[in-house]
Amino acid sequence: MRSKVVVGLLMVLVAVFFISSVATAQGSAKLLCVSKKELKGEETVASCMAKGERFAIVDPYGMVRILSPEEVELTKAFNPKAFETRAFGMRYIKDAPPLPPLPVSKESP
Repeated sequence: MRSKVVVGLLMVLVAVFFISSVATAQGSAKLLCVSKKELKGEETVASCMAKGERFAIVDPYGMVRILSPEEVELTKAFNPKAFETRAFGMRYIKDAPPLPPLPVSKESP
C-alpha cells in the first residue's frame, strides 16, 4: 500500500515538472525579423543581420523591443547562440523558437 502511494506521488511530481517545462518554453521571448515578415526559417538570424535585416525581441506579453546595432553587438557577446537559430518573421511568431538561455561560463569566481 505504501509503495503505491510513493509511486503515485512520483508520477504527480513528474507530471508537474513536465507541465511547468512546457509552460516555460511557451512563455519565452523570441527573436523575430521586423524588416522581412515572411521569413520562415530559411536562413539563420546571423545571415539575415549580415544582409541588413532588423530584428526585435518579443516577450510573452507581446511587448516588442527593436534591437539597435549596439544591442545586437552586446547580445552577440553575451549570447552568441541566439544568432545561430533560424530566422522567422513577425508573421510566423508561433513557429519561431524561443531565445536560447545564456551559456554557462566555465570560469569560476
